[in-house]
Amino acid sequence: MRDAYHEELDSIGDGLVEMARLVGSAVGRATTAMLDADLKLAEAVIEGDRRVDTLQHDLEARAIALLARQQPVATDLRIVVTSLRMSADLERAGDLAEHVAKLARMRFPDTAVPRDLQATILEMGQLAQRLMAKAGEVIITKDVDLAIQLEHDDDEMDRLHRTLFRHLMDDRWKHGIETAVDVTLLGRYYERFADHAVSVAKRVVYLVTGEHADELQQQDGAAETRPEARTETAAEEV
Repeated sequence: MRDAYHEELDSIGDGLVEMARLVGSAVGRATTAMLDADLKLAEAVIEGDRRVDTLQHDLEARAIALLARQQPVATDLRIVVTSLRMSADLERAGDLAEHVAKLARMRFPDTAVPRDLQATILEMGQLAQRLMAKAGEVIITKDVDLAIQLEHDDDEMDRLHRTLFRHLMDDRWKHGIETAVDVTLLGRYYERFADHAVSVAKRVVYLVTGEHADELQQQDGAAETRPEARTETAAEEV
């Protein structure tokens, strides 16, 4: 009975990894559909989001059933509750990839992205995909350091997001209001997608340590500023 219980816990983790894989692929394909005005690919991304939703609903049902049958405590309870929250993050990330694909479909046969911004949007899409791939790796490995690193990686997405806004606010903008709205939405979709990848990683930190990622980083910062820590560092340098 206990073996079956832990197999069910493991299967929930496997479901989260599969969701991360699917939504990471979706945002990459949605970006291609947007930039290439590929209607068929956009439709495939939109249709594929149903698979993500189904996985999320299935995972949620299994987690709730585990809570009801097994009444887990301590670490096991943390696994189940945190998995529920991660599945919600991943489902929302999938929705954001779908939004990109829907915008591509709406503007077909044109593209919503002006030529001078296509490189930035491509970079945002590729970065979003890499961040989600790393989040999936964090789920598998439970690597706290890698999870915390993901938040720093997200700084690059914030930089790209600011780049878009500088273009939009430039007096030389010549692409009209509709395109400005499209680009604003796209930037927001990618920025929020990255936020969900970071959120998944932070939840893994809590799952492993029982502490929130921000609290751990504050503790690390405090440790580095302690006099004894500075003394040890100086000694090591000598």
